[in-house]
Amino acid sequence: MSQGQIQEQTQEQALRQTQSATQLQMMHAKLVELPVTQLTDYLNTIMDDNPALEETANPDSYNETDDYFSDRHSAEDSDEDFTTVNEREERQSALDDALNSIGRDDEDLPVYHGGNNMSPEEHNEIIYGDDVSFYDSLKEQMGETELTDRQKEIMEYIIGSLDDDGLLRKPLDSISDELAIYHNIDTGTKELEHVLKILQDFDPAGIGARSLQECLLIQIGRKENSRLKELMENVIRDYFDEFTKKHWDKIKSGLRLTDLQAETLNRELCRLNPKPGAAMGEVTGKNMQQITPDFTIDTHDDGTITFTINSGDLPELHVSQSFIDTMNEYKTNSRNMSKQVKEALLYTRNKVASAQNFIEALKKRRNTLTITMQAIINWQHRFFEDGDEASLKPMNLKDIADKTGLAISTVSRVSNNKYALTRWGMFPLRFFFSDSYVTDKGEELSTRQIKTALRDIVDSEDKKHPLSDDAIKTLLTDKGFPIARRTVAKYREQLGIPIARLRR
Repeated sequence: MSQGQIQEQTQEQALRQTQSATQLQMMHAKLVELPVTQLTDYLNTIMDDNPALEETANPDSYNETDDYFSDRHSAEDSDEDFTTVNEREERQSALDDALNSIGRDDEDLPVYHGGNNMSPEEHNEIIYGDDVSFYDSLKEQMGETELTDRQKEIMEYIIGSLDDDGLLRKPLDSISDELAIYHNIDTGTKELEHVLKILQDFDPAGIGARSLQECLLIQIGRKENSRLKELMENVIRDYFDEFTKKHWDKIKSGLRLTDLQAETLNRELCRLNPKPGAAMGEVTGKNMQQITPDFTIDTHDDGTITFTINSGDLPELHVSQSFIDTMNEYKTNSRNMSKQVKEALLYTRNKVASAQNFIEALKKRRNTLTITMQAIINWQHRFFEDGDEASLKPMNLKDIADKTGLAISTVSRVSNNKYALTRWGMFPLRFFFSDSYVTDKGEELSTRQIKTALRDIVDSEDKKHPLSDDAIKTLLTDKGFPIARRTVAKYREQLGIPIARLRR
């Protein structure tokens, strides 16, 4: 072999390793942002699409029913053994069918059967009263985004213009006129469009869409690239009228779909949320949601704090032995390999690699959640001891990223849409993050502490003679929060507290 051939072979190997690492990183990023309830659904989807991924039976599982029937199992064929054989045969059959159909058009579209069939009563769900409004939730995300002061003002007005379902039905030219009249901001639809696009990147997906069609396209756009995603976009973009009227015969004809593809496509499209704002509760007042905690945090009497990660109904996973055996067989008989066999080997390799990446990504997800939650607990230790909101110290995504060595984007994914159950109640992870306010003397204060103190002052004021912002400023300074009057007004508005004359 010549030196040039050796060099070419080495370059090809390095390229493969880079690609594999990238696929693992993408899978890890996807899994990290999913809360436990969605993770279970996503696992079902992955397992339906990849027959090389199997659940690992737990030989240590035991209950009284097993003991009661032990004599019966020893006297006749074991039902468990029969089931295991059945599952193995079904997996092998699925593998054979997949190998035999390589190259068919039907294989371009994976069959998804995601979704949890368990009833709500079977889940350990907790009713959680959340008095963080829809508006405040978006404002928190806005605080984590790099925006100019002008963009913040514009976005805040757009957020206030959203309907209860999270869609923006007010025309941009009307918003432009209102900003000019009421806020003395001269802006055009082009700038508004730019700010709106930033807002549409917030969670949940679909927020800020100007129509149902745009709402669905935004949600589809966040999915991983695949043939299924491409077809979903085609339907909503080019056959939206037919989709809303359920004219699937026309859609099937136009996109040349098989019955199976049309059924799968319809099922996936029906999973999209036409009202993303509903996922964040009511726009005003207290919303009641059923929440499954992703973390359970225990504060012990001696001051130590421990936590567990909720794995939900996730099973242990392994790569199918039948797929491994198939790969080994092909390697043994690699000589005189036909084109069909080579294609089958490539299919098997891809499925095994995908299964291995998914299992590894699940392990990395757990590790990422563990070190992130531990860093949050270490930073906000005092709050977990006393449950006092005023004990929360200023903490942002970069602080936790620096402590954990993770990327800021990874910390953001971990903290989005996840909840922690504590001795003091259930809290979204975003609750533990708080902006800071730097005084004229350079002292850093938590905006959460300032807002808590401000709320306490208003709650205890004489309702016949409510306090002005200047008076509140003086009282806050006495409490150790020397902030400007305009800052008092800003925080008061963010808390939804009206001006003094409207509080009588």
